[in-house]
Amino acid sequence: MIYTVTFNPALDYVIAVDHFTPGQINRTKEETMVCGGKGINVSALLANLGYESTALGFVAGFTGEEIVRRCQKAGFHSDFIRVKDGLSRINVKMKSDEETEINGMGPDITGTNVELLFEQLNELKAGDILVLSGSIPSSIRSSIYKEIMERLQGRGIQIVVDAEKALLMEVLPLHPFLIKPNNHELEAMLGRTLSTNEDVLAGAKELQASGARNVLVSMAGDGAVLLTEDGAVYREGVCHGTVVNSVGAGDSMVAGFLAGYLKTGDYGYALKLGTASGGATAFSHGIGSREKIMELFTQLNKKQRE
Repeated sequence: MIYTVTFNPALDYVIAVDHFTPGQINRTKEETMVCGGKGINVSALLANLGYESTALGFVAGFTGEEIVRRCQKAGFHSDFIRVKDGLSRINVKMKSDEETEINGMGPDITGTNVELLFEQLNELKAGDILVLSGSIPSSIRSSIYKEIMERLQGRGIQIVVDAEKALLMEVLPLHPFLIKPNNHELEAMLGRTLSTNEDVLAGAKELQASGARNVLVSMAGDGAVLLTEDGAVYREGVCHGTVVNSVGAGDSMVAGFLAGYLKTGDYGYALKLGTASGGATAFSHGIGSREKIMELFTQLNKKQRE
């Protein structure tokens, strides 16, 4: 079973406004509501590819109940811990002449709530996959990723980490199965500019030397590079299409990679399916569909043969 953890899920209220003007009444021309959270995005794309997963984390209030309902509608399981105080976030994302985001605070997650999450994670078995992704709410100690991995060490659980600089660097000695920084995040972690693809590969090797088993680096228009635990290097180009949505594309790449690896055990296939999955979301108003993913997967195969 695949488990994803989203510590602070949200409802994202995405609106479009023509020429937003502060201090005046503005009216939307488009609006939609989607579940937000990196782990939730991973679970949603896995469901589109026919893979079961369970989303874990914390929810509160009527917004939390709506998140649970939408997860079920999207086709994956959830087992969120209900928090007593506060509300799950509503994040407003406005598209106008400039893009503006207003993110909510989220509920007050207590130490008792965190212990309940630990109890859930203690039920994981050898062969399970755990995806830890996204930021940590201020009410939770910043070492939570490291604590989770320490508790699960030696139990045969494959752990994927997709997080920001400090969170990621802290867990490298615990040998995560996969990490997925983009090239800009990799630069921030290493404290230097990576101008070429070879620079990026050298940076990935440094993270691997620090403990990561497999390092997947996405590079926007320059494709992606994967350094595997057996020392192999795989490269993949980009899908062709019109980008309409950047939210969730990286999470979709992680999900597609996992689906591809589980299906074949082949890292090259996994990278290709991950690239197609990330592209499908980037070219869609939401998480990429199976049909779009397989269309782009075929496109990448065709490019490879040419």
